[in-house]
Amino acid sequence: MIDALPPLRDVLKKNDLWAKKALGQNFILDLNLTSKIAKSAGSFENTHIIEVGPGPGGLTRAILALNPASLTVIERDQRCLNALEEISNHYPGKLNIIEGDALSQDYAALVPAGEPAKLIANLPYNIATPLLINWLKSNPWPPWFQSMTLMFQREVAERIVAQSGEKHFGRLAIMAGWRTHAHILFDIDPQAFTPPPKVTSSVVHLTPRSNPLPCKIEKLEQITSVAFQKRRKMLRASLKSVFPETEKTLESCGIDPQARAETLEIADFVNLANQL
Repeated sequence: MIDALPPLRDVLKKNDLWAKKALGQNFILDLNLTSKIAKSAGSFENTHIIEVGPGPGGLTRAILALNPASLTVIERDQRCLNALEEISNHYPGKLNIIEGDALSQDYAALVPAGEPAKLIANLPYNIATPLLINWLKSNPWPPWFQSMTLMFQREVAERIVAQSGEKHFGRLAIMAGWRTHAHILFDIDPQAFTPPPKVTSSVVHLTPRSNPLPCKIEKLEQITSVAFQKRRKMLRASLKSVFPETEKTLESCGIDPQARAETLEIADFVNLANQL
C-alpha cells in the first residue's frame, strides 16, 4: 500500500461510485499501476501538480505519496468529492479540490507564477483531445508547465506521436510535434480499468520545446485542417481554397504540388501557415 487509506474498491462501494459512460470514466483501482504512472512524470520536488478527472483518487493518492509542493485536482462529478475530501484530510494542506469543468479552467492561474508545474492525468476519453489542444495552445510559450504525462486511448496516442509518412500522421501530430517532444511511455491493458474499456490505453509524455518554429497557431490549425480534410488529394488540389496561386505558393515553399499532406514535415506546414 502507498498510504493508510482504504482500498479503492472499498471507496467505490462506500460512495456508490460507478463509472459513468457519459463522463468518459474508467477507474484504475490498482495503486501499483497508478504509482507507475505518477513516477513516470519524473521528480515532484518543489513542483505543483494538476490532475484532471481524479475520480475516486487512485492517481491522486499515488501523486501525493511522492510529496509534490501541491496537487490541484479538477473533478465535475459530485459523487467523487467525498472520496477526494478523505484523501485531502490524510494529506493536510497538500490537496486543492476544484469542482468544475476541465475544459473551462484557467490552468496557469492554478499554480504559483514562475514555479515548476506538471500536468498528470488519466484523462476522461470524451474530452482528452480538446484538453490536449487547449494546453498546446498555451500563450505565452514556453508554457507554465514543465511536462504533461497523460493517458489516452492507444489510437489517440499514436496520432499524437506520429511522424511524417506514418498512417496516423495528421493535425494532432503536427500540433503536438510543433510545440513539444512527445513519446509513448507504456500501454495499459483494458483489464486494468473498472469497467474495462474496449480499447488499450497509452501513457504519453510531452515536454515543451523551448523554441518552436515561429508561427501563428490559428494559421497552423487552418492549414492543417484544410490539408487533411481530404488527405488522399494532392496538395495542389486540397489547398486550392486557401491559396489562389496554389502551385506557385507550394513551389515557393519548396513543396512538390503533387505531394500529399501526410508526406510533409511539420516545418513545411509551418512554412505554409506563414504564407497565409
